[in-house]
Amino acid sequence: MATTPTDLPNSRNGRTASTPRRTNGAIVAVKNVFVAESSTFYTILGVTLFLVVFGVVMVLSSSSVEEYAATHDFFGAASRQGLYAVLGVPLMLIASRVPTRIWRKWAMRLLGAALVLQLLVFTPLGIDIQGNRNWIGLGSFTAQPSEVVKLGLVLGIGAIIYVKRDKLDDWKEVFIPIGIASMLSLGLVVLGGDQGTAMVMLILVFGALYIGGVRARHLLVGLGAFAVMLPFVTMASASRSTRISAWLSGCTDTSQYQDICWQPVHGMWALASGGVFGVGLGNSKAKWSWLPEADNDYIFAIIGEELGLIGAVVVLSLFVVLAVGMIKIIRQSRDPFVKTVTGGILAWIIGQALINIAVVLGLLPVLGVPLPLISAGGSALIMTLVAIGVVLSFARDLPGKNDPGLTNAPLGRTSTNGSLR
Repeated sequence: MATTPTDLPNSRNGRTASTPRRTNGAIVAVKNVFVAESSTFYTILGVTLFLVVFGVVMVLSSSSVEEYAATHDFFGAASRQGLYAVLGVPLMLIASRVPTRIWRKWAMRLLGAALVLQLLVFTPLGIDIQGNRNWIGLGSFTAQPSEVVKLGLVLGIGAIIYVKRDKLDDWKEVFIPIGIASMLSLGLVVLGGDQGTAMVMLILVFGALYIGGVRARHLLVGLGAFAVMLPFVTMASASRSTRISAWLSGCTDTSQYQDICWQPVHGMWALASGGVFGVGLGNSKAKWSWLPEADNDYIFAIIGEELGLIGAVVVLSLFVVLAVGMIKIIRQSRDPFVKTVTGGILAWIIGQALINIAVVLGLLPVLGVPLPLISAGGSALIMTLVAIGVVLSFARDLPGKNDPGLTNAPLGRTSTNGSLR
């Protein structure tokens, strides 16, 4: 009997013939997963992951001596930092899957929740650390709510700019709601005594407003108001004014060497002793109880000492690459919320990195600001990763994200009708 077409193993209607087609479909689906995102998405993700891993390595190197002296465990601080990274990276990836409209919808609620958390530092849950009351503790668990406030504030400003995008020329429409949100956030942090975090938040606010399209003359008014208040805020704390006075004098008063000048002086010495190529990873001398906060505020000094000028420049270059990736998102997006929030997060991370490095170089007084993604600390690392996750979610939602023609647009601020200026 002749075989009909339907009986053939490779027949169009046969089960065997459909298997290769399903297999090819699965292969295409897997490929689509890996090519679905833009190069900007993977650039930001890759640089972030590298800085996090590098940070864990440097925390181990800079903290091992102090940790062993205190607990007989070289890996204590590095293990904690690794745990924070293990928690933070999945949160970043989860945040990157949240659509832009959800971030926009929940922005003000997140800001309100962050402010409530910050208020907890003034309750019995609050903890004083080096004169700053910006921590809460519950048993062995501690957290810094001001890091949550940073993210809540930038999302809140983005939501306000989005709603008021047609009224940016009217300062009352913009500055009243943004001023209330900013003053509440900054005020609670300043009341806790953390001037360094407040400075980073101020940079965040102005970065978000500038990219969001607020008129330059309105921003100048805000800067003027800040300049008027700065001396009063600075002199409100005796320790803060003493640090600033020592910095202005260049720590030339020998009576301050053993006290307020010890950390900045030894930080400079550590950075300078690295030369061009450094003394080698793990070979720092400053970490042998010479440099306080070697794994935190002054970790850049250890990077310069162990890895030299080359290592320090590489770290700076990675932050530049991170900034360029965020600038590309600002250039490509037509959404005022996306542009404003990305601009604020860019100002937050890069501004904080520059402040930290400036302190180590002696260009600013000691402010207690960590180096983003690298310094030891759970709250700062996790919330910075979540913030980068928000930026990655914007990168996923960009219109024509794989169209190279869009990347040639100039870096524009949002105009009053939401378009590029």
